[in-house]
Amino acid sequence: MGQVIEFATNHPLLVGGFVVVLGLLVWNEIMSQLRGVKELSPALAVPWINDPNAVVIDISPVADFNRGHIVNARNLPASRLTDPDAEILKLKERKLLVVCKTGPTAVVAANKLRKLGATDIAVLKGGMAQWRNEQFPVTTK
Repeated sequence: MGQVIEFATNHPLLVGGFVVVLGLLVWNEIMSQLRGVKELSPALAVPWINDPNAVVIDISPVADFNRGHIVNARNLPASRLTDPDAEILKLKERKLLVVCKTGPTAVVAANKLRKLGATDIAVLKGGMAQWRNEQFPVTTK
């Protein structure tokens, strides 16, 4: 313990930087939990997608969706969540992964779905940009 104190007194900037980074990580985790929506990296999203009860909802514009999307994803424009129809209300019973181009829009859509009563929701962290960057499969069909 004495060595830790000695190190901290000899390297105050290093220790201060560590404390700041640790604080930011804790803050990010707390804010993520408060949003009520899980964020899954592409690697963690694969088992989620492979669940037979799961549905991938891509809220990208139709043109972006047609350029490439996750296999079996459904293109649901975010505007449909404002005045949900029977199809959307039926989805709230399923396990949902919400996807957009880069991620933030999907968080908003996931929160709308949560307000409609969906309970098992996740967002693809980094969106389709991250999915492609990590070289996961994309289809145009």
